Amino acid sequence: MGLPDLTIGIEEEYQIIDPRSRELSPHNKDLVEHGQRLLGEQIKPEFMQSQVEVGTRVCGSIAEARQEVGRLRRTVCELAEKEGLTMAAASTHPFSSWSEQLVTAGERYTQLQEDLRDVARRLLIFGMHVHVGIPDPELRIDVMNQARYFMPHVLALSTSSPFWQGRDTGLKSYRSVIFENMPRSGLPPTFRSWSDYDDFVATLVRTGCIDEPTKIWWDIRPHPKFPTLEFRISDVATRIDEVLCIAALLQALVATLLTLRQNNRTWRLYRHHLITENKWRAVRYGLDGRLIDFGKQQEVPVRFLARELLELVDGVLDELGSRREVAYAETILSEGSSADRQLQTYRESGDLKAVVDRLVSETREGLD
Repeated sequence: MGLPDLTIGIEEEYQIIDPRSRELSPHNKDLVEHGQRLLGEQIKPEFMQSQVEVGTRVCGSIAEARQEVGRLRRTVCELAEKEGLTMAAASTHPFSSWSEQLVTAGERYTQLQEDLRDVARRLLIFGMHVHVGIPDPELRIDVMNQARYFMPHVLALSTSSPFWQGRDTGLKSYRSVIFENMPRSGLPPTFRSWSDYDDFVATLVRTGCIDEPTKIWWDIRPHPKFPTLEFRISDVATRIDEVLCIAALLQALVATLLTLRQNNRTWRLYRHHLITENKWRAVRYGLDGRLIDFGKQQEVPVRFLARELLELVDGVLDELGSRREVAYAETILSEGSSADRQLQTYRESGDLKAVVDRLVSETREGLD
């Protein structure tokens, strides 16, 4: 039995940078207005005026996703240059302050600020979301339950937020810390079925916790509007090859879990708080840490478990046409993530502006 069509969609949030000060710049209104003439609804404002979001079309393959991500990045970078600005892909800015940012006009953002106050105002973070199409809602829930275990592995590969307001935080993904101040964030619980999940959402709506299900901000969630499983765990990938690697790895993970199900097998469901322990280790140490192998009850280097994940998904890569993209994980494992490269630049230069310059340069790699 072959794999279903596991479509891919990728959303990225970019930093708008003033090239002289290297500070964040509040110009998403101009970028979005000009960008929508070229990209339509594929470019949108974000909560802060120094952020802009782009999203690919629904892609039938990772090769198509590569073309889409490249086209969107190239277009947004060109739009920024016409405004005298630059773009950077990372999950925190090395030194700009959240308290100095302007919130984008609009009812949704005004309401978010009113509901969450300074928890929302501190959201000077940037995310990357990968959608994998799973039309059957029961399968969507089943895959979400199983995939939770692997989210710390994916986060460790993607980390790009070691700095916060001019400080080396000592963490590789400070974005994760900021985002988990939000309600209904972090790793999702398990659900027995789609109806179990649906009842959970209905309870939140009936009791005034949320007015609609997009305000569930878990690291993985069934998307409320599209027949996709949305992976929200990762930091923004700085290099385009990292973007495609993370997306392809997540698509391959879904394919692998569906293949196991076709063979009447399943990945073991581990306790929520055990997986949360591993997520914290990925947040703190990234690729240099040790995760818990729950089956063996042992601490194991992240790089070892990441390579185990690569072995696990290997059998579906040729059918998906994503062997090249997933293989880039070995480059990340050997050279480090964006967070590691940012820290290296800071150690060598002592200058956070040099870190911004590196981010801007790497964001454009492979676009020309």
